[in-house]
Amino acid sequence: MVILEADKIVKIYGETSGESVTKALSGISLSVKQGEFVAIMGPSGSGKTTLLNILSGIDKPTSGVMTIAGHAINKMKRDELALFRRKQIGFVFQEFNLLDSLTVKENIILPMVLEKKSAAEMEEKVQTLAGLFEIEPILQKYPYNISGGQQQRTAVSRALVNNPGIIFADEPTGNLDSKSSTAIMECFEKIVQELKTTVLLVTHDVFAASYCQKVIFIKDGHIHSYIVKKGSRKEFLNQIIDNLAVLGGRTYDI
Repeated sequence: MVILEADKIVKIYGETSGESVTKALSGISLSVKQGEFVAIMGPSGSGKTTLLNILSGIDKPTSGVMTIAGHAINKMKRDELALFRRKQIGFVFQEFNLLDSLTVKENIILPMVLEKKSAAEMEEKVQTLAGLFEIEPILQKYPYNISGGQQQRTAVSRALVNNPGIIFADEPTGNLDSKSSTAIMECFEKIVQELKTTVLLVTHDVFAASYCQKVIFIKDGHIHSYIVKKGSRKEFLNQIIDNLAVLGGRTYDI
């Protein structure tokens, strides 16, 4: 079943402000099935973050249609979209975006509090996720007292707490060392394999992308190509590097 579909997405900046016009996305169409693990990659300035923001409803396209679970999110009014995103979409960011005034546990259950879920339901959910991602010992700690990897696992747990159909992640390993990056990508693997949740991430990190089932490459606002994992993760990583080289990414992109 297709959970996300983008049809001829165009994004133009500066069209009404009198500034020089920039066409960030040029008619991108793609679909993602339920339970898929997909990465979007490309050189800096290729439009990948713009695309993620439109796919997730953070931004609206200039033209084209964006649907999630059959709902055209770019046609929703602001309040309707905010409610839909809170119920159907999870977000994981490079900066973690945790609240320092709340404990790890309180950060995780915050979306459930907003949905007025019962205390028993919140407790059951937080214990399930904490067990899945091995963060039980830090539930009563504050974000500034735990490592970056633990903060990101907390952020992933918070993204999952309302059982979204899809999770969007923007450079989720960007602020992490290699050990923590591995842990986070293994968390995403668990999400896909055990919870059947769809994960779509934007990344520069070939190591992170190698955990995915599919990588979509974009350049200059267009989809350039895509590859699907068929062999080992090492073989897939080498394919990713080869494709980025063809795209002409600078060394730090590769």
